[in-house]
Amino acid sequence: MPVQYYIFLSIALFCIGVTGVLMRRNAIIIFMCVELMLNAVNLLLVAFSKMWADAGRVDASGAQIFVFFIMVVAAAEVAVGLAIIVMVYRNSQSVDINIMNRLKN
Repeated sequence: MPVQYYIFLSIALFCIGVTGVLMRRNAIIIFMCVELMLNAVNLLLVAFSKMWADAGRVDASGAQIFVFFIMVVAAAEVAVGLAIIVMVYRNSQSVDINIMNRLKN
C-alpha cells in the first residue's frame, strides 16, 4: 500500500479533529477531537517510519518508539482530562465550555 494513502488519511483525520475543536462547544467532543489529532500524527509517524526503514532491520525504529510515548502521554491526558470534565460537570451540571468563563471569578 503506497504511503500517500496514509498521508491523505492522516491529513483528513487531523482536519476533522481541528474542525471539531474549533466548532464544537461540548468539552467531551473537543477532548475526543484532540485525541483524533494525536492519532493522526501517530499514523503519519508510523507511515514514514515504515517508508524509511531498512528492510533488514528487525528492531523498532525511532518513530515507532516515539509513537509509543505519544500514546502513553495521551492515556495520561485522557485520565486527567476526564477527571477535570467530571468535576466541572459535578459543579455546573453542564459540559459546555462557555461555562468555563464563569469559573474565572
